[in-house]
Amino acid sequence: MRLLFYVLSKTEKLDDILAAFARGNIGGATVLESMGMARLLSHNHCEDEIPFLGSLRKFLSPEREKGNLIFAVIHDDQLEEAINIIESVVGDLSAKDNGVVFSLPIDFTKGIN
Repeated sequence: MRLLFYVLSKTEKLDDILAAFARGNIGGATVLESMGMARLLSHNHCEDEIPFLGSLRKFLSPEREKGNLIFAVIHDDQLEEAINIIESVVGDLSAKDNGVVFSLPIDFTKGIN
């Protein structure tokens, strides 16, 4: 078993990803609203306090205040399919602003069928 995490910046794609997961028999995902460190710091601090903020601000999309964190417990053999599903909706994850995906091994679960 694996715990799949996907940090989605294009929140308008959330429903498409979840529907595609369901079609691919990947269920039980949980979605949280999220905000990255750079955006949070840019709201709460000035460039004098944190020097790299000026550089970061030009890369932040002003129309995207918040993102989503999708996580799901999946079987090992579903990992590649889950990544393919994500990329079929948002595009190549190597491209800018398409999000970040990673997984961690799970050594114990209870309450998951």
